[in-house]
Amino acid sequence: MTMNYGEIKNCDIADGQGVRVTLFVSGCTNHCEGCFQPQTWDFDFGKPFTKETEDRLMELLAPDYINGLTLLGGEPMEPQNQRALLPFVRKVRESYPAKTIWCYSGFTLEELLRDGSHPRCEVTDELLSCIDVLVDGRFVLALKDISLRFRGSRNQRVIDLPATLKTGRLHLWEDGLGK
Repeated sequence: MTMNYGEIKNCDIADGQGVRVTLFVSGCTNHCEGCFQPQTWDFDFGKPFTKETEDRLMELLAPDYINGLTLLGGEPMEPQNQRALLPFVRKVRESYPAKTIWCYSGFTLEELLRDGSHPRCEVTDELLSCIDVLVDGRFVLALKDISLRFRGSRNQRVIDLPATLKTGRLHLWEDGLGK
């Protein structure tokens, strides 16, 4: 499965808790007004996500001071991106079990779980099971709030995905520092 990516950031502190490696994948059908990276809507933007790209990311994740991986976009939860990301995310989970995986998606968790919805595909459940924190919901310019931690607009949620999937009830992520 092919996927492109626009950027890799090392030592990112804006897109999840702690110091992170972030992968900005290409391709998004949400096209949110006020998107901070509209160039990533194009599935062909950037460079191909290759074995060499995976190897580089695995090296960047290795240091102890790196808390984990963050997937952003574009849209990581577009079906073709999910299919390309799953083998890589499995490898990250296996190699670095103590590191967290965050994912930002314009799709809501409910959309991702609903049969027949655009983003849901044969790998969605397994990919979600590998993610620790899901920041979900489309960016809404009218609800933009720069005081929010790890999200851009008030409608977006920071979800503790393992707890939510285990109980079937929504659990928001908390780090003790407030939302």
